[in-house]
Amino acid sequence: MAKLISKTYGEALFELAVEEEKTEVMLQEITDIREIFNENEDYLRFLNHPRISSEDKIKSIKEVFENKVDSQILGFLELVITKARTENMIEILDYFLDRMKAFKGIGVCYVTTPMVLSEDKKEALCKKLLDTTSFKEMEMHYEIEPALLGGMRIRIGDKVVDSSIQTKLNRLQKDLLKVQI
Repeated sequence: MAKLISKTYGEALFELAVEEEKTEVMLQEITDIREIFNENEDYLRFLNHPRISSEDKIKSIKEVFENKVDSQILGFLELVITKARTENMIEILDYFLDRMKAFKGIGVCYVTTPMVLSEDKKEALCKKLLDTTSFKEMEMHYEIEPALLGGMRIRIGDKVVDSSIQTKLNRLQKDLLKVQI
């Protein structure tokens, strides 16, 4: 049910952004709003609290975002509150962001390595990914996981390329366990 709600509302916001030719503005502002909610979990809990009236929640949203975001985004946030969908707010915003990035040809890539990559290696990796995919731009996220020992794990959407030494050792171990003497 939550996926259906986030898709319905997120898609409506996406279509509005495209129709009004405000894709750049809305992408940036929704990204900022999502970050605000991430950094202020108490505020999100306030918006989700069942004993706080919709009017108080809308008043709060206006105090925080009025004259800082597009009026249509503010109206959208008010609609989500009015329809009692605040518990799905993060999923709705995430759906919109994913949809907008796909529309703009922006790939989201998660790279896990055992150590910090130099800026040159990061640039080379990003360029290689752009050359081998259909994306126009890449949004790179890096994570350090020393247990990988070497190599890296790259995830774009539901596709994973794992060239880590840890994975190779695990495969070797499984293969050796299959050998009968």
